[in-house]
Amino acid sequence: MSKNPNWTREQHLLAFRLYNEIPFGSIHTGNPKLQELADLIGRGVNAVSLKLANFARLDPVQHKRNIKGMSHGAKGEAEIWDAYLKNPEALAWESDVVLAKWSGKSLEEIAEIETSDLPPEGKERAAVVKVRSNQNFFRRRVLSVYDFRCCITGLGSPALLTASHILPWSTDRSNRLNPKNGLCLNALHDRAFDRHLMWIDASGLIRYSPSLRSAKGQSLSAIDWLFQREGQPLLLPQKFAPDPEFLRQHAAKCTQS
Repeated sequence: MSKNPNWTREQHLLAFRLYNEIPFGSIHTGNPKLQELADLIGRGVNAVSLKLANFARLDPVQHKRNIKGMSHGAKGEAEIWDAYLKNPEALAWESDVVLAKWSGKSLEEIAEIETSDLPPEGKERAAVVKVRSNQNFFRRRVLSVYDFRCCITGLGSPALLTASHILPWSTDRSNRLNPKNGLCLNALHDRAFDRHLMWIDASGLIRYSPSLRSAKGQSLSAIDWLFQREGQPLLLPQKFAPDPEFLRQHAAKCTQS
């Protein structure tokens, strides 16, 4: 066996998975997540760092930021990227399956799925796990894009953050894993956004439904805290800013309700 054998498809897949769940600026050898992956796949942390950075040569968003990686990379990188573009849900699911195999963990652990409400073992449970696996991929990607900070308040506690779909998961299959279809929101603003009580207008400013103030038993001090964000711009990420058309469609539903 050669000292530095070629990367396998599974190793490339795990590297791509990590590329999508950490901010680009944290791709360096001091990041413990890179060391963890290096130990898992039997590679040096420098090699893992280079591999993640080199996915940038295929990333059009990074190109716009003049980040291009190496001019020539491995064929395996392009194969993984192309597979993701063709069927992102299938590749995201495959990445969880491969990580489960390499780490010796269950798919539920890998996808951070609460098992108490899952159906019994069988086809139904497998289908639910696959959907939640993809949802978790979307969550990891969106939170990393926003550097793990709420785009409304700047709150930086991951346990309180949600990757909110602008166009719902259930109605727009083609954009389920598109990070431009996501906002990193704290739990309260996620709820307001999902219930069409908050939206982003054509100027990119935060708006709330007046009905929030007229609800019975409403605490004025609490609602004033919410409305202090009214008219402020979103805290946008460096890449994958929300698609204006997606925001327009969401806002239209809010203002019509």
